[in-house]
Amino acid sequence: MKFTAAELAKVLKGSVDGDPNATVTSFAKIESGKEGQLCFFANPKYEQYVYTTRASILLVNKDFEPRDTVVPTMIRVENAYAAIAELLKYVSDQKKSYRRHRGLRSHIACSARIGKKVYVGDFTHIGRNCLIGECTRIYENVYIGEGTVIGRKCILYPGVRIYPGMVIGDNVILHANCVIGSDGFGNVPQEDGTWEKIEHLGKVIIGNNVEIGANTTIDRAEMEATVIGNGVKIDNLCQIAHNVQIGDNTVMAAQCGIAGSTKIGKNCILAGQVGIVGHVTIADGTTICAQAGVIGNIRKSGQVVFGSPAIDRQLFLKSYALFKKAGEEK
Repeated sequence: MKFTAAELAKVLKGSVDGDPNATVTSFAKIESGKEGQLCFFANPKYEQYVYTTRASILLVNKDFEPRDTVVPTMIRVENAYAAIAELLKYVSDQKKSYRRHRGLRSHIACSARIGKKVYVGDFTHIGRNCLIGECTRIYENVYIGEGTVIGRKCILYPGVRIYPGMVIGDNVILHANCVIGSDGFGNVPQEDGTWEKIEHLGKVIIGNNVEIGANTTIDRAEMEATVIGNGVKIDNLCQIAHNVQIGDNTVMAAQCGIAGSTKIGKNCILAGQVGIVGHVTIADGTTICAQAGVIGNIRKSGQVVFGSPAIDRQLFLKSYALFKKAGEEK
């Protein structure tokens, strides 16, 4: 990459404060920026580095008023944090080249329909009657079971496993070794103490613009479908059980576990290691803080919950103050 401040300001709809011909070829954190690099300043606690960084270009909020000399050329934008995300995506898109490729050691069933400019790496298997949208990239060692539908401009990284009959939308990213469509954990206890497996005949439906992290598993439904809504972002090492429904634009950090038939609303935030029992409903806009354990319905939209069992933030903080004080008493 090589961009001038003027070019970047045009892309980001910002204004240049300094040399419009300042040039960058890479990105860096503000505390370690060097000449030829671009940094951004969005968090006030990093302001000290604004005056010490040697970066050539610095993205800042348009209302930022420096208290000392700033060496880099500044590009003022509405929101520097959002702008850096937009810029990284722009640079990534510039690097992409959609082209047709079929690895010589891949296996593609004759009945599979593959769109234009689809990349298929070596040792990848695409089963019968699959439908793959144009400009999708399927890297090495991917397994796609028969009858699976995958949309346009998806990325399947090495080791992804997709069971037969799954449905995946457009612009979906599946990171290495994630598994889509494995059987849910359903077993019926028998009189002799053994367990009888419940067959799972449903599917997983993943919407558009979804990203699923490495080693995450999403189980197929017993009947009907496990549903991941549009714009959902799931981190690494998460477990989504059978028949779960996750609403649009919900995000989930690493090591979350969602038990079967739970319904999570839109625009929710699940921090790391959240656990949710089965057959509960989580309202839209709920924030569940790290390591919280949800054992019942959350009906109020926009609520923030802490703890295990998870309770409202204000109640948790009051309770914490009491049991912390009790622990300090002699």
